Amino acid sequence: MKITRHASNPIVVPGEYEWRKVTVFNPAVIIDGGKFYMIERTAGSLTPCKNFLGLLESDDGVVFTHVKDEPIVTPDMLGFPYGSVQDPRIVKIDGTFYMNYALRPCAMNYYPTGAGVPSRSLPDYPDGWGKEEGHWLTRSSIAKSTNLIDWEFVADTTPLHINDRDNILFPEKINGKFALLRRPEEYIGEAYGTDSAAMWITYSQDLIHWEEPKLLAKAENPAWESRKIGGSTPPVRTDKGWLVLYHGVDDQVVYRVGAMLLDLDNPEKVIARTRNFIMEPETYYEKFGYQIPNVIFPTGNVVKDGLLYIYYGVTDTAIALATVPLDELVEHILNEPQ
Repeated sequence: MKITRHASNPIVVPGEYEWRKVTVFNPAVIIDGGKFYMIERTAGSLTPCKNFLGLLESDDGVVFTHVKDEPIVTPDMLGFPYGSVQDPRIVKIDGTFYMNYALRPCAMNYYPTGAGVPSRSLPDYPDGWGKEEGHWLTRSSIAKSTNLIDWEFVADTTPLHINDRDNILFPEKINGKFALLRRPEEYIGEAYGTDSAAMWITYSQDLIHWEEPKLLAKAENPAWESRKIGGSTPPVRTDKGWLVLYHGVDDQVVYRVGAMLLDLDNPEKVIARTRNFIMEPETYYEKFGYQIPNVIFPTGNVVKDGLLYIYYGVTDTAIALATVPLDELVEHILNEPQ
């Protein structure tokens, strides 16, 4: 499967403003009114690593400039002044933008080691913040907007007593309901039907009250998915099914990318899934950075003129772009060579 990395990679890098001077990664991207819009995850410090969301725009999907010189969403806006808002994904349904995001009520300290995964510690926050175990759990939530700048909290989409990331809305209702991918880390064991963190799916009439999730896909390829899998980008409607990119993590904490097709009317049904990854860390910027090495982590994809633009975080340090003809990727998933 030939996926083309852009020659200008990484296309978005840290700097320019204090709130993004250390790192930018894992963006949400959408095309609206003929323009590309990107919501970036940023940090101005690693100690603590408090994350913000900034907004950029582009005419060509490659060269992005900031719409505002300040974040559009901060942990403070969400009621968590010592927290961290992370990994946005965005869709537009019936004229409203909906953004999934992960939130830690407390941000951690990170210390690059120069030799792999950074060490970390828990900051000593005032006023009792961080004193309870639950303050360090990752919850997932939805916010909505009509202009991509002003965001209103809608609901938490996960229980607050577990870690649950990679919550991703489908870009349209299915059988009259909103559909959502999840990745609850504690749903492991015989009772849950999976030995490692997996992808689940759930539905809602109103975005606030969600049905019990159902197991959608679990790690099946030990060579590159042994540690866990999770949803990466918002599903893309194709005539062969919903295209979903997902990430797989192996025992050495290397992040790679796979793909699957879900039934258009019953997305609980996996039509086809790649046995082998379609992307893995290859370039310098995908192997080395401030934080986690060997990471390709897509969180945004859009289609323009038949081409799938894949936006992905690299080593929790910068943002890169790769492209592939949409129909070629779909055919590859359906007819992957043995």
